[in-house]
Amino acid sequence: MSSPRGCAFDDEMMAVALRMAERGLGATWPNPSVGAVIANEQTGELIARARTANRGRPHAETTAIATAGDKARGATIYVTLEPCSHYGQTGPCADAIVASGLKRAVVAIEDPDPRVAGRGLDRLRDAGIEVVRGVGAAKARWITRGHVVRITERRPFVSLKLALDANGDIARGSGTQPVWVTGERSRAHAMVLRSEFDAILVGAATVRDDDPELTCRLPGLFDRSPVRVVLSRSLDLPVEAKLFQSAAKVPVWLLTGHGGDADKKSAIAASGTDIIESGVVGNTLWLPSIMEALVARGITRLLVEGGPAIWRSFANASLADEIVLYMAGKPTDVDAQNAVARWLGPLGTTVVERRAIGTDTMWRLHRLADKA
Repeated sequence: MSSPRGCAFDDEMMAVALRMAERGLGATWPNPSVGAVIANEQTGELIARARTANRGRPHAETTAIATAGDKARGATIYVTLEPCSHYGQTGPCADAIVASGLKRAVVAIEDPDPRVAGRGLDRLRDAGIEVVRGVGAAKARWITRGHVVRITERRPFVSLKLALDANGDIARGSGTQPVWVTGERSRAHAMVLRSEFDAILVGAATVRDDDPELTCRLPGLFDRSPVRVVLSRSLDLPVEAKLFQSAAKVPVWLLTGHGGDADKKSAIAASGTDIIESGVVGNTLWLPSIMEALVARGITRLLVEGGPAIWRSFANASLADEIVLYMAGKPTDVDAQNAVARWLGPLGTTVVERRAIGTDTMWRLHRLADKA
């Protein structure tokens, strides 16, 4: 089949590339998860598809080109983020595209990284490759938001996860385990959610009340467990907490103030927890300093699973990009918005997804300023 440029075929192939990028969320940091597809628009054949590999290399474009082989010549590549143009641990993806003989590149968004910032597209144009920008841009911006805000704001993408009962209330743990307000299927879904993030963050109160593991305990997902981050200025934490004792299997980073109880720090660090000292304002850890510390270690996507105090601190600091809300029963969108406002204040969100999960309901809400 023959497809005119910019037509539905481009949209279809970019949709596949975006789905590939979604599959890598949480697994590719410090690099963004990028999706790439190589297709022949004349025949309609999807020749190759790839995403950024775990830990960030190889990149999606080079993997797709290697898979396509000679079929890449004369074909079109669809990429969710501008191909890199600089030398890092590997050569530039833009050069690999030129060398492969691809004739056309459809790119969703440009890369704000100053090492790229349009140079990748210029490299393709200079080699005579036709470049089309903006196909699938809205979704690509959201998938790639962690990379974008890491570059432009020196912070990760932040999603707050709330689990509430049908009345919008929370339950406090017993000190040895959480008290569940949602069903088993919602809890399984939340573990899948964890796998989409580089790191998961809680405060000291959650560690004391729930003694959580914060891992992905579903078949095949344990290796996708995010780095576990604990905030505690005072170090009022049980050294025997499950997550500290399992730090050798899944990393734990404890962010605390400078100085403090050296013996307590040593006891917690003995099982493998990494102690990171951060700035303090008044009696609390300073969130911008924490965000900078996480970004410096490569974190691009952060899931916040703490309690109300942690939720409000991120909301009040304008550091919440997304809310993922689980509520027992079948509340309405209005109920969900009211629950978010109750716990987070007037954040300003819009519902972008709602689904029933067993006996519960899950919402994704984005900040109004970011819904595009």
